[in-house]
This record gives sequence, C-alpha cells and structure tokens, in this order.
Amino acid sequence: MSFDNAIVALSNDALKSVKDNFVIGLGSGRAATTLVKSLGKLIKLKNYSIIGIPTSLQIKLIAEKVGIPLAEADQVNHIDIVFDGADQIDSQKYVIKGGGGALLRENILFSLAKKVVVMADKTKFVKNFTRTIPVEIHPLARNSVVRSIEKLGGKAELRSLDRGYPFFTENGNIILDCDFGTIKNPKVLTQKIKQTTGVLESGIFLRKPDIIYRAKSDGKFDII
Repeated sequence: MSFDNAIVALSNDALKSVKDNFVIGLGSGRAATTLVKSLGKLIKLKNYSIIGIPTSLQIKLIAEKVGIPLAEADQVNHIDIVFDGADQIDSQKYVIKGGGGALLRENILFSLAKKVVVMADKTKFVKNFTRTIPVEIHPLARNSVVRSIEKLGGKAELRSLDRGYPFFTENGNIILDCDFGTIKNPKVLTQKIKQTTGVLESGIFLRKPDIIYRAKSDGKFDII
C-alpha cells in the first residue's frame, strides 16, 4: 500500500459528491489526474451529463482521453465543485498552489466554485508554510515585482526550465518563486503580494477548501 493507493481510494470517495449535470473544475497535478481518470469511468457507468473545466493543458488532454466533455471557465455561469491538489497546506487550512504553473486558472476556478475539494498526501501538511510562493506576473513587470517582493521580506527567483529558458505559463506570463522563510500570516502576505502592480496571482489562495483529503502512506486517507 502507498500514497498512490490512498489517492485512488480518496478520489473514489470524493466523487460521491458528484451529481448528474454538474459543472466540475478539474485541477492539476498527481491527485487531480487520478480523480479525472476515475471521473471518466463514473460518467460512463452512470451515464452522467457532466461538463469539466480544466485548469491546464495537461489535465485537459487527460480529460479528453477519458471522455469528459469540456468547456472554458468563461463559458459557464457557475462551477458546482472543484477538485484539486496542493503543494502545501498549513494549520489554518490555507493552501499553496502553483508548483505546476497553473495557479491563475486554478484560483479563478476556486473563486467560481460552490465547493472546493483539495486532495494531498500527508507530506504536504505543515504547521506554517515553509516552501516558496509561486507568483505569476506579467513579463514586463519582472524587475519591479522582484524589488517589491524584497521590500516585503522575500527573495524572488525567476522560474526556469532545465536548459535555462524562462518558464512561461499557458497565459503567456512568467513565475517568480518567492522565499519568505516561515510564513505565519499567509492571508496578509498574499494580500500584499497581490496589491503589487504586475502581479496576476499569488500561490497562497485566500479561498480555503471546504473539504481536504489527506492521503496516508498505508494506503488509507482521512478527511480534514
């Protein structure tokens, strides 16, 4: 048994919330990928009419492969439920996202959703955030945002690909990974980051999940 077994089990449990005619936000990452594959099976089994809203090309391709009809966020007037992963979850139930670079689209879906369900393995749970904060910015604002992050007490580094080229999001923007050390007040920090001209999204989401699944290494899970 492993985290992978737990993620399969919790995905099947999470899908009990899905009903016919739902509009579902499809997050990115390992847990979301597993859930999307299970959702494809559920749709065929129950002949549900479901619309999926993908947050990335990666998850869009997987959803298409398993037969989930898709739309864009601006083509629907609501989202019933979003299923997504997280890079870190603190004791206040705030999440950090953006490790894969889809934080802007993911946060748009969070804001539209009636219910947000986050799934992560137990290694992602911490008392206070300790990892870098992804910040999506317009390329023209790179230097000014770096200086603003430094004034807030952080150190910003441009996300790059293996060969040294800048990482560009699907929206044509770049990402700064910002190290603030241990973060005890994530709400205030993310509000300050988002007030910076040129910043499009911070990886600390203000919308907290309604349900959090925690996968354990023994193949089981619990709900927080």
